[in-house]
Amino acid sequence: MKKFIHIDMDCFYAAVEMRDNPSLANVPLAIGGKSRRGVLSTANYIARQYGVRSAMSNYHAKQLCPDLVIVPGRMHVYKEISKQIRAIFHDYTPLIEPLSLDEAYLDVTDSTACKGSATLIAQQIRADIFATTGLTASAGIAPIKFIAKIASDENKPNGQCVVLPENVDDFLATLPLGKIPGVGKVTLGKLNLKGLYTGADVCEKGVNWMQQHVGNFGVSLYQKCAGLHIGTVSTERVRKSLSVEHTYEYNKTSLQECLEQLPSLLEELTRRLAKQQLEQQINKLSVKVKFANFVVTSADQASHQLNSGILSELLTKAYERGNQQPVRLLGIGVGIKSEPQQHLQLSILD
Repeated sequence: MKKFIHIDMDCFYAAVEMRDNPSLANVPLAIGGKSRRGVLSTANYIARQYGVRSAMSNYHAKQLCPDLVIVPGRMHVYKEISKQIRAIFHDYTPLIEPLSLDEAYLDVTDSTACKGSATLIAQQIRADIFATTGLTASAGIAPIKFIAKIASDENKPNGQCVVLPENVDDFLATLPLGKIPGVGKVTLGKLNLKGLYTGADVCEKGVNWMQQHVGNFGVSLYQKCAGLHIGTVSTERVRKSLSVEHTYEYNKTSLQECLEQLPSLLEELTRRLAKQQLEQQINKLSVKVKFANFVVTSADQASHQLNSGILSELLTKAYERGNQQPVRLLGIGVGIKSEPQQHLQLSILD
């Protein structure tokens, strides 16, 4: 029987800022860019009570919470703290799969710490994190990997939830499908139209029905809902892509204005590729456009090197889909050839 732990820091970036500046501890706080078009990366729990969420524009967040304090992020600080947290994980198991700076899966099946109790290991890890960083974390513990992730959100902040092996079937039966990783809003809507709302609904239909009516994803979903998808912790993650984007304070109202932004985006992307020595591993170029009505489109083309001409063509193609809508955000990126030794950083285009 496997033992998985999912550790998730509580509003990580905001928590760091509150720790380092006590005057921010009891106010609605978010981390984001300075302009009204900036996008929030996270918000503390006070701000979330007003409906403020990550990926929300500063302007929208301020409408929901006029007293919201928005501070710029300090990524170098967050990365250093993340290293401290990662070191704590290694005290308990070498099988660690980071998902981001503030969350990770741990496989503690063979760990002898805390007499082999995954529940006690999770408690001790959370205590070690607090003692080392002054920050709180939440945890989920389960014999199935994706259930551990769901469970870590059950008792936030600063709590943990254990799903015992004998309770897995009941947990999955009543599990809303929208909580399963990989089931987004659009997919959930399509599943609901087919009468699928919980794990029990999926299991009742059976794997053949799911494949026929939902496709290959339906098979995967059935395996999860039936408790057949145990999962493994991957300690080596492959970089798939690298990208840059910019949200403009004032909309770009023509294709020419958009094309004029390419050189600066290309310069930033080139710098990041060189820093991570990925120039020779490019296999695709991509462009992302977000219009003023928040509709997002992208275009891509196979290529083994940065090419401003191709990027211009892709931008033109994407822009024309907007029917003259003003543009609020532009992004460009590259696909990366599989190199196991590289670490994953998800693209804005993924």
